Amino acid sequence: ETLAAAFAGRPRMVINCSAFTDVDGAETREDEAGIVNGSAVAELARLCRQHGSLLVHFSTDYVFDGKASTPYPVGHPIAPVNAYGRSKAAGEAAIRASGCEHLLVRTSWLYAPWGRNFVLTMISLGREKESIRVVEDQVGRPTSCEYLAERTLALAEAGARGTFHVTDGGNCSWYELAAAVLAATGSKCRVEPCATSAFPRPAVRPPYSVLDLSK
Repeated sequence: ETLAAAFAGRPRMVINCSAFTDVDGAETREDEAGIVNGSAVAELARLCRQHGSLLVHFSTDYVFDGKASTPYPVGHPIAPVNAYGRSKAAGEAAIRASGCEHLLVRTSWLYAPWGRNFVLTMISLGREKESIRVVEDQVGRPTSCEYLAERTLALAEAGARGTFHVTDGGNCSWYELAAAVLAATGSKCRVEPCATSAFPRPAVRPPYSVLDLSK
């Protein structure tokens, strides 16, 4: 209901960085996740279509099922395995159905020097603990938020439209990423690999969510 006021100045571009991102919380609050990640995005897309604004929106590797063994291309069928993924998939569908001019960027495993993210958590644990266990049977592509912002703006300004994947290069497990972070920071903390089953969570995680970057 508050979105319409943002269009008073007829913006050329609208960058949507808001989302319900609590993956486990979405399992018991799927209606709320659906409103934030689906219904609100549909309204934003409608307003962008009405005002002729470009909508730049971020989505996730979690729209895929994690059963692949090679990187997911942009056009691979969507099949989310958890409530968060379903809500983000609904947002994607709403944008495409709206007919608005859009740039939809899927990304994964975000880290930055600020906020709450895996890299900062590992640095903190590396200072506090002698050893930590990290899952090694989930594989993906980490993404620097700074790189994501830079590439997204470059795509938008170059006239790119439709769906793209933007992540860092390479791929790794959470265990490998943790080991790399602790090694880079000179931590003496030991990192031990374990299976996802050792840390039961409300939401299923896709075991393989590497995004193809060829586009």
